[in-house]
Amino acid sequence: MHGGYNLCELLYDSWWYTIMTDIDEAYQKALDYLYSYVDYSLTRNLRYSPDKFNLGRMVELMGRLENPHSQYPVIHIAGTKGKGSISALIASTLKAAGYKTGLYTSPHLQDYTERIQVNHQQIPREELVALLEEIKPHAEQIDHITTFELTTALGFLYFARQKVNAAVVEVGLGGRLDATNVVTPLVSIISSLSLDHVAVLGDTLAQIAGEKAGIIKPGRPVVLAPQREEARRVVERVARERGSTLIQVGREYLFAPWRHSLDNQSLLVWPASEQVLVDEFIESGGRRDWEPLRLTIPLLGYHQVENAATAYTGLQIARQEGLDIKEEAILSGFAQVSWPGRFEVLQRNPPVIVDSAHNQDSALRLRLALDDYLPGQPVILVFGASEDKDIHGMFAELIPRVRQMIATQSEHPRAINSDKLVELAHQFGCPARAITPVENAISWALELAGQEAAVVVAGSIFVAAAAREAWPRLVNNRSYERIL
Repeated sequence: MHGGYNLCELLYDSWWYTIMTDIDEAYQKALDYLYSYVDYSLTRNLRYSPDKFNLGRMVELMGRLENPHSQYPVIHIAGTKGKGSISALIASTLKAAGYKTGLYTSPHLQDYTERIQVNHQQIPREELVALLEEIKPHAEQIDHITTFELTTALGFLYFARQKVNAAVVEVGLGGRLDATNVVTPLVSIISSLSLDHVAVLGDTLAQIAGEKAGIIKPGRPVVLAPQREEARRVVERVARERGSTLIQVGREYLFAPWRHSLDNQSLLVWPASEQVLVDEFIESGGRRDWEPLRLTIPLLGYHQVENAATAYTGLQIARQEGLDIKEEAILSGFAQVSWPGRFEVLQRNPPVIVDSAHNQDSALRLRLALDDYLPGQPVILVFGASEDKDIHGMFAELIPRVRQMIATQSEHPRAINSDKLVELAHQFGCPARAITPVENAISWALELAGQEAAVVVAGSIFVAAAAREAWPRLVNNRSYERIL
């Protein structure tokens, strides 16, 4: 015996440590290889050009890999805001329905493997390493291939090897020329559209809608979330030109919020054909024997009600296209969904909320959610953003709701300097100071908040990720109790 261990246990621990260390090293080398290619998510002042964005490279790579993306039905989801939440809701439901389900999303919050999941399980690091080794010889024969194209190929190949029954695929950037757009989907879904990535996609809502509508395939149905008229008209035109049936949330399928708390919220959804019954239900004060379907989700904010209604509609169309999805699976899948970093409540008292709002529209939705869930409560805002974002627009929405701002920045190459954020905040008349890193900024915000104010972290998914990673340490260091 030695220190409570016998020799076999010591040898096993040593062997296991060596194996895990080898896997971690190989995984880091794989990430280094991926990032050795062009990664436009790390590029400042990105501009659209045909050599950067085209599907030719991806089509060639998929052909070399025997087109793994064609081996399972795909639900393809584009949009400015909400596409990740919709993807998560649909994937959770398909799993509840008994389907082995692939989920491809981007970017990740804390680990690259989050982007590629099967039945809520991230791709094992050793699997990513092995598949990348398989892809390398093909990728190196294709000029100008990108990190995102390689990652998308990894996802599609992993899903094929895992023999998934269905895959939910979130568009990375835009739609028309996005690497994911090689799929022919069972159904396409377009979430809420607003101005974002204007240097790449266009500086009008109509231009952006045109790029997002590029995922619509001839003869394949498309579900459209509620939109501003300018965007809706563009999607209607593209669907008509491609002979695709367009199903609009708010027209063919309707919804309404029901109840909400910091634990969850519920909504009602129904086809337009049941509107008379719904009117009678509402007029009776909810006392009729019949009622529309009531869904409960742990995702908070009215915008998530809209996302849930869109996901529900997409599932109805997928069912019409041949997937066996019972109502019980939708109820279960929606109730069990997990999509962290989106109005995520880390602590109740005082409230600490992390949100990945990163454009003006999402900042507005965050402010409305704060008014809805924390009416009248002062807010200390911890804010960091990428340099190419509409910070002025985000401040216009958030700062009227903020008592004081702590400017910070993530380690991402595109992060704007925190001192610049302070200057901009002062132009809005908001008290602000710069504190980095994110962990120190949150710690200071908690001191300012005391027991009176809420701490809200927002501005970038990278800042949200840093906050989530730091939170356990902050709780431990300050002896805070995390109340879920």
